Amino acid sequence: MDITPARGRLSGFGAINACVWSCVIDGMKRLQGRARKIRADKIAATFLTIAAVFCGGWIFVSSAQAFEIFGYKFFEGDQPEVVNQVPDPLPYTATITVSGGDKDLEKALMETSQLIQQEDTPPSGSPGLISRALGDQQQLIALLYVKGLYGGTVNIDIAGKSLETAVEAGEVSRRVTPVPVVIRVETGPQFHFGTVSVRRQASDGVPAETLDPAKYGLVTGEPALSDKILQAESRIVSDLKDQGYPLAKIADRSVVADHATSRLDVAISANPGPPATFGHVTVQGAKRTKVDFIIRQAEIEPGSRYDPEILRRAAKRLRDLGIFASVRVIEADRLDTGGSLPIMIEVSERKRHVIGGGGTISSVDGLGLEAYWRHRNLFGEGETLSLEGSVGRIINGDYGAMEYSGQVVFTKPGVFGPATSFSATLGAKRENPETYESRSVYGSMKLTNRPTDKLTYDVGTEVEYSRESDALGTGHYALFGVFGNITYDSRDSIVNPTRGFRATLHAEPAYDAETGGVMGFTKASLSTYWSLNGSDRFVLANRIAGGSIISPHLADIAPSRRYYVGGGGSVRGYAYRNVGPRVAGEVIGGRSFFETSTEIRTRITETFGVVGFVDAGAAYNSQFPDFSEELKVGVGAGLRYFSPIGPLRLDVAVPLSPEKNDPNFAVYVGLSQAF
Repeated sequence: MDITPARGRLSGFGAINACVWSCVIDGMKRLQGRARKIRADKIAATFLTIAAVFCGGWIFVSSAQAFEIFGYKFFEGDQPEVVNQVPDPLPYTATITVSGGDKDLEKALMETSQLIQQEDTPPSGSPGLISRALGDQQQLIALLYVKGLYGGTVNIDIAGKSLETAVEAGEVSRRVTPVPVVIRVETGPQFHFGTVSVRRQASDGVPAETLDPAKYGLVTGEPALSDKILQAESRIVSDLKDQGYPLAKIADRSVVADHATSRLDVAISANPGPPATFGHVTVQGAKRTKVDFIIRQAEIEPGSRYDPEILRRAAKRLRDLGIFASVRVIEADRLDTGGSLPIMIEVSERKRHVIGGGGTISSVDGLGLEAYWRHRNLFGEGETLSLEGSVGRIINGDYGAMEYSGQVVFTKPGVFGPATSFSATLGAKRENPETYESRSVYGSMKLTNRPTDKLTYDVGTEVEYSRESDALGTGHYALFGVFGNITYDSRDSIVNPTRGFRATLHAEPAYDAETGGVMGFTKASLSTYWSLNGSDRFVLANRIAGGSIISPHLADIAPSRRYYVGGGGSVRGYAYRNVGPRVAGEVIGGRSFFETSTEIRTRITETFGVVGFVDAGAAYNSQFPDFSEELKVGVGAGLRYFSPIGPLRLDVAVPLSPEKNDPNFAVYVGLSQAF
């Protein structure tokens, strides 16, 4: 690309890619021509093998083909360590000077420069060093263009000689080693947009149209950053595709720099191409999965108007099945004879058997372990069979205080359309918090529908038989209920949300055949997240929850189904389920509850953060919260380590008004934020 001293045209703009523009200052064409003769040896990287993770010694299935923990897979084959030696390594030292005093720009240039970033990795001889310098020159010029500095120059000296001289000689002097390399960047003036126009060409009887450049971020007088032009072109093409033109593209681009006035004139012309409908859908890569099932789940209707959003939803719906390692929805590069666009779905199936697990630890509730064995894609239509087990409250070897559960879960997606799934659960469990003891067997069935990415609702039925005891005595309960749940989740992340909210609502009318009690369970919660600055360094998180049980007598309700407050996920600092109405000093649970939490989350570095929090809550004997009980408050602080799989959490909480069985303080360790 040439930028003439007076008023010149920026040719070669069409070759823009990830490195923005492949452009150099006057004279670089000759350097590049000679550079083709320079041999650049390959420099390989060293790959480290992934360490194996062992999860919970009490469950093992010999037929498992993979091991998964927190969504990460292990034991799927080892990769040997690869170590390549660079022939004739040439050490060097690199320095950079930048005019203008812009420290942010200087930092960006240093981070872009491979000469600086790879200084500890010597290239292979003179050809390797010259090749690295040539690439550096192009990348640094490209970065100046990204910043709108079209008059900038980059000069590189190697061993006291210019890069051009080194290219002509084909070698650099080794009289002094390490070889000194000096990079000099003259930034030049900031360019601003001058005349800007965006035009949509005529297509299939639709006349040409002049579009508003400001809609795409191109405004006269604003800094002429090259990224703005790239982003504008991408949005123009995206808008045309959203209107049903799958072959839309940028047909012409004129970018002219006036060095006398430091202005950049831009003219963009887009060709929408013909409108189209979806054509025939094919599938590639399916082995066990039935092709018809994949096509049904994708829900791309042949003959319907082309819409890229339908393709995005199809890919997400297939990924959410959990049976594919990768999913690609590929559009053909041309229309068929009928004016339709063929679509190919390319999938790669995951291993069918997997073992997974996890654990938590608390100074109050002790150690908890969980594990599962899962058979994916059971009959070729995404079915999953899971065997799940957990052990909790492992405290100081007191096995009498332990809790445990085991269950079998079967899920079947796509039962009434792609968005609907069916699941059935059969299990048994023992619960043993400080307030009651329960042994039960249970079963449930439910239908779940997810009409949008944010909205989920399900309906189902459950039956549970239990023997339970607490301060009110011992009883048997046989509960039958029909339930419904609604969840709306607009959070930007499940494990570390910084904006959005999550709202849930649960309702379940039920009948207990042992006590003859008729009751209704309701519960609702709302969590909100506010980023207090643009970089998400400070996040304000709030949670409020409440519930009510409609029942004439508290004794008709099984202790495990009453409402309690306290512990991790509730009011931290207090013992698990140890806040509520009491009889003879023992918590008996209530028919209603209220909870609220506030956290200030601060990210100190990219890796570490701190949290301050206040939790409050209480359970009540009344059917609705009447705030007759003291609102228990817990305060504390925590550390966060932001790992690739989510923030690792360490919280320390203190109860402000502890009662019987409550600790002086509590420590919680887990994965993801508290809520």
